[in-house]
Amino acid sequence: MLSLRDNIVFITGASSGIGQACARAFAREGAKILMAARRLERLKKLSAELTSDHGVPSRVIQLDVRDQAAVERAFTGLPAEWTAVDVLINNAGLSRGLDKLHEGKIGDWEEMIDTNVKGLLYVSRAVIPGMVKRGGGHVINIGSIAGHEVYPGGNVYCATKFAVNALSRGLRLDLSGTPLRVSTVDPGMVSTEFSLVRFHGDGERAAKTYQGFQPLTPDDVADAVVFCATRPAHVNISEMIVMPQAQAATSLVHRT
Repeated sequence: MLSLRDNIVFITGASSGIGQACARAFAREGAKILMAARRLERLKKLSAELTSDHGVPSRVIQLDVRDQAAVERAFTGLPAEWTAVDVLINNAGLSRGLDKLHEGKIGDWEEMIDTNVKGLLYVSRAVIPGMVKRGGGHVINIGSIAGHEVYPGGNVYCATKFAVNALSRGLRLDLSGTPLRVSTVDPGMVSTEFSLVRFHGDGERAAKTYQGFQPLTPDDVADAVVFCATRPAHVNISEMIVMPQAQAATSLVHRT
């Protein structure tokens, strides 16, 4: 098992859900946690918790990954001791709506594409060259079962997660011959703010998404991410699909 003690782990979308759970999970491993998200106050609270509970250094960046210039400024503006990222977790992402394609909202499409695809690209472009130069690093992209199966109303969101899958595979080819590793962790239904965001704050509708079965928790996904990161250096978990036991496919969930 590879030790992560004193490794720098950079997590995007760390203010809630899977990103927040990853910050806690990697802090338990003794890693230094670099966190980025739009909601600065949440990050500050989480940073204080990590220091109090685990005694690890942490640093926060208020960042919208859709803004390429802001991503570049944020990374180049880091103190030298925080720039040598060992593990990059591209977690920032969201879904908007369940409209049919011909009835879809252009703004929703752009937000998903800009965050899930372009944001991942911007952050990766800023971080990976340093990994290559130093001769080590691990990129873990948080994908989705929606990157393997399309479901009704999921058109554009699924397309963005198929893109994450393709980019991860392409990056693995591009980094062939280097010591870097590239993984994707692709969960099924996870009880987070995901559905609340998808339905534009409609809490009642969001809650129905997870009724009648036990969905994954953010901690379940974080455990999978840590597993990928702690394999021996010669082992690369290229792709891990993690599903609730009750979910057989994107649109087939056994509810009681």
